[in-house]
Amino acid sequence: MPAEQRLTNQKGCIVPKSKDIPFTRSEYDRRIAKCRTAMQAMGLETLIVSDPSNMAWLTGYDGWSFYVHQAVILSMSGDPLWWGRAIDANGARRTVWMEDGCVTSYDESMIQSTVSHPMQDLARKLSDLGLPHRRLGVEMDNYYFSGKALDTLRAELPQTEVLDANLLVNWARAVKSDEELGFMRKAARITEKIIANAVARIEPGLPKNKLAAQILADGIEGIDDDWGDYPAIVPLLADGPNASAPHLTWDGKPFADGEATFFEVSGCYRRYHAPMSRTIFLGKPPTDLIHAEQALVAGLEAGVDAARAGNRAADVSIALKAELRKAGIERQGRVGYPIGLSYPPDWGERTISLREDDDTILEPGMTFHFMPGLWMDDWGLEITETIAIRADGPAECLASVPRQLYVKN
Repeated sequence: MPAEQRLTNQKGCIVPKSKDIPFTRSEYDRRIAKCRTAMQAMGLETLIVSDPSNMAWLTGYDGWSFYVHQAVILSMSGDPLWWGRAIDANGARRTVWMEDGCVTSYDESMIQSTVSHPMQDLARKLSDLGLPHRRLGVEMDNYYFSGKALDTLRAELPQTEVLDANLLVNWARAVKSDEELGFMRKAARITEKIIANAVARIEPGLPKNKLAAQILADGIEGIDDDWGDYPAIVPLLADGPNASAPHLTWDGKPFADGEATFFEVSGCYRRYHAPMSRTIFLGKPPTDLIHAEQALVAGLEAGVDAARAGNRAADVSIALKAELRKAGIERQGRVGYPIGLSYPPDWGERTISLREDDDTILEPGMTFHFMPGLWMDDWGLEITETIAIRADGPAECLASVPRQLYVKN
């Protein structure tokens, strides 16, 4: 292979340059070092990473295979190992930055079997590969790691202390690198396109599924050479009384005059997201909705100003809710969460919450969906921002979209 078509990993092994690896090797080294520091603090010898977002963050692996058992195995030395279903191993070889020898798999006979379990294979692999596993960390409260998986690992490794390392990698992801922020800004440009086109297209009589289809098409089409990926959450699209619930999707009914519709969407570039919500009213909006819009926009502006390095996550929520309270609006619960690289069913990172009891200190490079939606008994209003904490000053809003209730008469 010509020199210009290859690169070398830390073991000196040749990796084909034809792989479309999202980030530089130094970026992956940085991530692994952060995780190993956290592992050492917990006394872990090896970490089993089953969240596909965390797997991709450590290795670059990108495939729709998270409906079966798979993992990245990270010890305190050497390259990580990808482990998963046999038919997905070629996909791993095509997408991870490691050499092919760092890809291992289990037999197809274990897929949805009632007589064997993939974790039996993983336990054998730990022993066969000589990986230390007296203290083994797993992501116990994870969408993709089951109670059966935990029971099987413990049964197969009776001398191993299996510990809960849930969110260890998620916390390592909290501060984004410049490379990651670049991807999120590309996702934000796609989000801007989605929002602009949705505002232009919505009208009375248009079936909601038609708008949802166009939102998805705009997101996947992307902008120029920045192609769009599928988002971790489908478009959330609710109108009228349905807008009182934050997580409804769409149906085939037409949009109607006299109703507000919110849509929560995100552009996605190389698995990185920049979610945003906006609300449109068809016709003349009632005064209570206008009143709520003014209060919510004031609260957003106060929250963005409070989202500064050195402040607490709680300070953002306190600033927002103070403005809402001036308008007589009491909002409960958190008003935002960290975002970045993700796979279904959620684009949140499940660590920091923008709420009054979270004293996490904000650091430059942290990114959040600042999401203070208002859901009342029979209507809803969503105006949100993706923000990045800067070294100085208030947070950066990654997408540039007018912060308002859109009205179409």
